[in-house]
Amino acid sequence: MVVEFSGLVAPKGAGSSPFKTIVALNRALRLRKSNEFQRVLQQGRSITSRLLILSWIPNDVGRLRIGLVVSKRISKQAVERNHIKRLLSEAIRPVLHVLPTGWDIVFRARNQAIAADVHMFEKDIATLLRRAGLLASPVADQNRELDNQQGM
Repeated sequence: MVVEFSGLVAPKGAGSSPFKTIVALNRALRLRKSNEFQRVLQQGRSITSRLLILSWIPNDVGRLRIGLVVSKRISKQAVERNHIKRLLSEAIRPVLHVLPTGWDIVFRARNQAIAADVHMFEKDIATLLRRAGLLASPVADQNRELDNQQGM
């Protein structure tokens, strides 16, 4: 049974919980096989920030796929690792619609990620994607909107 809650699909039992529900990324958007992750990590490009390591490579399937990695080095407890993955998943959600298709992207958590919240991840993800050239900068978006309004 699935319950509709705050515009998100919540698992059974969430009912009328006052807390915001965090839901995983759609299965079609995820990298799932180890050879897919290895291809991105070994052959793709990478950049780092304080919280995350971003790796990316073009794919042949023609759609965007995202992988999240939180190793046992970050935390020995699966509950904590899964919590970080849920936060990352939620932080990626606002930029999904502006990311280009045809890319495999992997976000790997670094040691400082254990103390981060979703807002810190959102900022870090946007910064990394801009540096990688996968996301246009907000200044470029604003200039493009002005040009469209002026008929250029």
